[in-house]
Amino acid sequence: MVATVTDIHEAHAELERLHTLFRQQKQAFRKDPMPSAERRIEQLDQLRMALLKHQDNLAEAVNADFSCRSRDETKVAEILTTIESIKYAKARIRNWMKPEKRHVGMLHAPSSNQLIYQPLGVIGIMVPWNYPIQLALIPLMTALAAGNRAMIKMSEFTPKINVALKAMLAEVFDETQVALIEGEVEVSSAFSEQAWDHLIFTGSTAVGKIVMAAAAKNLTPVTLELGGKSPTIIAPDMNMQDAVERIAFGKSLNAGQTCIAPDYILLPEGKQQEFIDTYQAKFAQMYPSVRDNDDYTAIVNERQHERLQAWVKDAEEKGARITVVNPKNETFSDTRKMPLHIVENGTDNMKVLQEELFGPILPIVTYKSLDEAIDYINDRDRPLALYLFSYDQTIQEKILSHTHAGGVSINDTLMHIAQDDMPFGGVGPSGMGHYHGKEGFIALSKAKAVHKKGKYNSGKFIYPPYGTAIQKMIYKIFVR
Repeated sequence: MVATVTDIHEAHAELERLHTLFRQQKQAFRKDPMPSAERRIEQLDQLRMALLKHQDNLAEAVNADFSCRSRDETKVAEILTTIESIKYAKARIRNWMKPEKRHVGMLHAPSSNQLIYQPLGVIGIMVPWNYPIQLALIPLMTALAAGNRAMIKMSEFTPKINVALKAMLAEVFDETQVALIEGEVEVSSAFSEQAWDHLIFTGSTAVGKIVMAAAAKNLTPVTLELGGKSPTIIAPDMNMQDAVERIAFGKSLNAGQTCIAPDYILLPEGKQQEFIDTYQAKFAQMYPSVRDNDDYTAIVNERQHERLQAWVKDAEEKGARITVVNPKNETFSDTRKMPLHIVENGTDNMKVLQEELFGPILPIVTYKSLDEAIDYINDRDRPLALYLFSYDQTIQEKILSHTHAGGVSINDTLMHIAQDDMPFGGVGPSGMGHYHGKEGFIALSKAKAVHKKGKYNSGKFIYPPYGTAIQKMIYKIFVR
């Protein structure tokens, strides 16, 4: 697509706005570098009330951007989770802000040690298209709770929600406190290159590498929430009905366009047909139809839809067996709705087993033993999420101790991300750093170490000239 003169003009205008607002936020932070707990609580209240006021408008805007996105999915996965996070942080800000006493060694007495959690300054937040409300506002809430200012770069693939969210935030925040930036690749690149005091990026691993390289030019600390292929293990002891019902929900939410969606199933050999039959039945209970069902979300745009279709075709051409979960046998040639495609007999040369799927495709990988399943996971990049279905405590402990993942849900999918008192973050190629809850507050604060002495200075005993009797006694007591 060739950029028009208008497109170029708009990009330049937004770039200029980005640089201007960044300078203004930096200056505003210097004038108010340590907002009180009362001020931070007030800001979170303002954000919560604005979100409640605009929730229907926001849900409708997301629905329009996707062409079909269940308003209930938006309320459950984005608005409810954000409001709960705000309430959780609001109730704990005073406690999080308290200076934290630390131990003083006998050698340094009398003195005191403490950590003071100081706001970093101006936080950059880069938001993907799949959950544009939650992934903009929870990092924003965290930045405000820690006493910072923030600028949010939205995805160019969600223009309607960008407009709605920008209007909502403008009602309660001056742009020197919170600002929303739009624009395509040129603006995104410039955004990542700013000298932020911290940068939060949520998106693909490939783009995450580019963002981190750009941030490195300014030594900007980053939190990267990426993705990868999140495995779902069904253990031999597990009841198939229980497992599949919970997997079907986690995979169907947002039509699988979720960074922690179950990406592939590790299944005991011989249970493939039982899994498929059970999945067909459980899916049909939730979604009796797909095509015209407002509860089932469409693929966000044609580019993503074509990618998913091409990957299914690639698998089929290389020998995979495809089962389409389509309760009413509907056709989808003129819509971006896409039913789930279960892939059997997959091989490592297929795209569906190489790349994060981010859509309604679900490969089955069989195993003969749990050790084989563990090896399969550990031979690949560490995922953002791992799911285990087993009621056996020994199996649970074995999987937890022998695999790495950003987070784990046992006998459920997705729900670990909704736990406000637990951090969320990836490991290795699936990301770095944590936010949510207290860990988010800490990530966006500087834990400033403060060592304090009074009039008496015990340290003078180690001042030159060296070789004194008291110094020799100190060595004898402590250097052993």
